[in-house]
Amino acid sequence: MEAIVVFVTAKDLEEGRRVARGLLEDRLAACVNIVGSVESHYWWEDKLEDAQECLLIVKSMRAHLDALVERVKSLHSYTVPETVAMQVCGGNADYLSWVQTETRTGAAANKSSA
Repeated sequence: MEAIVVFVTAKDLEEGRRVARGLLEDRLAACVNIVGSVESHYWWEDKLEDAQECLLIVKSMRAHLDALVERVKSLHSYTVPETVAMQVCGGNADYLSWVQTETRTGAAANKSSA
């Protein structure tokens, strides 16, 4: 299986914690780091915007990405929440195995509830 890291921004720490908890409870993520304050600059509705946000760094598996994106959408206050995934090309094999193990239960639960 292929490990991924997913970046999600949230409007504040409270929302970041809510999204992280939802992903973890659904076993769509093995671990979520929350970086408390990032400054974001972006285009929205033809205007240049900026905001203070928090950043979630989510560790998961490629097989869970579609469900993870949908779960973020259901938990998030933004109309178009950032959810960007990157493939992990290597790392500590024991850690990557742990990510796979901790998200495996989520895959079974998600298939049975579909």
